[in-house]
Amino acid sequence: MARISATSRCWERRARLRELVPSEHPFLFSEEFTGDAAAFFQACADHQLEGIVSKLVSSKYRSGRSKTWPKTKCFTEGSFVIIGTARDRKTKAPLALLGQTNAQGLRYAGSAFIALSGTERDELSARIKMSKLGHCPLPKLRFPDAQWVKPQLTARVRYLAGSSYLRHATVTGFTR
Repeated sequence: MARISATSRCWERRARLRELVPSEHPFLFSEEFTGDAAAFFQACADHQLEGIVSKLVSSKYRSGRSKTWPKTKCFTEGSFVIIGTARDRKTKAPLALLGQTNAQGLRYAGSAFIALSGTERDELSARIKMSKLGHCPLPKLRFPDAQWVKPQLTARVRYLAGSSYLRHATVTGFTR
């Protein structure tokens, strides 16, 4: 009796799954891709997708992080107005609270870790101290223990692509 490889079993499961998931179903059946991984990743980044998940064909799914199912994230950069600072609840690392201007005015965009060199961090801290506000510049935004500032400093932020709000964001610089 011939032994069926784990790779063959994977392709058989994919074929059965493809039959079970109708095209009008809210779940998407992801197509497999073999070829130039760098070009595929660049195409995902160009389309502002969050990233790709690569899978070792012979591996079984397990929830959580895995070396056989790595996720490669696409990041993008943008400019946001600093409206305050706070500390991350878990790590206590410094955060910039950020806003973005649109046709309706200023809206909350999310937070980003402040990851600047010592000199740049000190300069940002001094600029923030000079522009303190006693209240949040955005109505109805509640952020316990935040230090609010006049929305006049612009931060360069690196964040995860493909989302309508900031995720995995880091301040990489600011306008002087």
